[in-house]
Amino acid sequence: MTSRPPLDNDFALARYRDGDSTRLGLVAGDRIRPIGPDELGAADLNAFLAQGETAWDRVAALVGADGPWRPLAEVTLTAPVEPRQVLQAGANYREHVIELVASGLGTTTDATPEQARERAAKIMDDRRANGEPYFFIGLPACVVGDDVPLRLPAASDTHDWELEIAVVIGKEAFRVSREEAMDHVAGYTIVNDISTREFTFRRDMKEIGSDWYRSKNSPGFLPTGPYLVPARLADGGNLDVRLELNGEVKQDANSSDLLFDIPALISVASQIHPLLPGDLLLTGSPAGNGQHWKRFLKDGDVMTGSVQGLGTQVVRCVAEEAA
Repeated sequence: MTSRPPLDNDFALARYRDGDSTRLGLVAGDRIRPIGPDELGAADLNAFLAQGETAWDRVAALVGADGPWRPLAEVTLTAPVEPRQVLQAGANYREHVIELVASGLGTTTDATPEQARERAAKIMDDRRANGEPYFFIGLPACVVGDDVPLRLPAASDTHDWELEIAVVIGKEAFRVSREEAMDHVAGYTIVNDISTREFTFRRDMKEIGSDWYRSKNSPGFLPTGPYLVPARLADGGNLDVRLELNGEVKQDANSSDLLFDIPALISVASQIHPLLPGDLLLTGSPAGNGQHWKRFLKDGDVMTGSVQGLGTQVVRCVAEEAA
């Protein structure tokens, strides 16, 4: 069981362990209660999210009602969502990309760090003005709760963290405009997008470019949660994002640094393929990852990731035994 502070918002949904099964629960402060299909008005969580904003009114009405409440500390929370698709926005925090370029990730250059930063800043400012979001696909099977230890694959020692705000899709979004986009947001959660930096770029054929499948899709590489906070209670474009490694602050930013905001991400992504209820859209990670600090994850490390209003997740790392 993971000890965590009370929810720092009015209410949220969560999923928790109940013997060999998983139940959906309503969280308010330091309490949780089960919530079933009758109270949801839907057969399952994704069907509930598909109903849109008014569906949250039914859940909100239960916050002050009597019921089988129990202390949050008595249960083990797991990932609060069951996405069918995971879409990830890459290079979407201005300062983060500048850091990556300055660190020399994937490039060989004679430029000084200061020159690399200056060049990256110009590229990002031009991209914000004239470019569009960059997406790649994650595997839903990698979505786990922080109740699952992060097993660090033995094939590399360059496993890195990237704390992110994730949009949870409500009503299906297909070819929606920027103005319509937020009508399709059910809420937000926290995701730590783990990456194996050594595998980010192909060595056998550099012309192929990035290999996101290999670098980001090992088992458990998307620790998610602990809560699904409704969009009405959080402004995803203005939230503080903070990650501590063994108590030392590594990432500390605000989502206002996004190059492309959430309406832009949803609109552009939805032009290609429908975003389905319950899907995750990761918005990108701020500056301060391990590549910047020249410090990657090790056995015994503890990552504490917090997002304003969305709660805190605690991820414990364990080394995979070499074959």
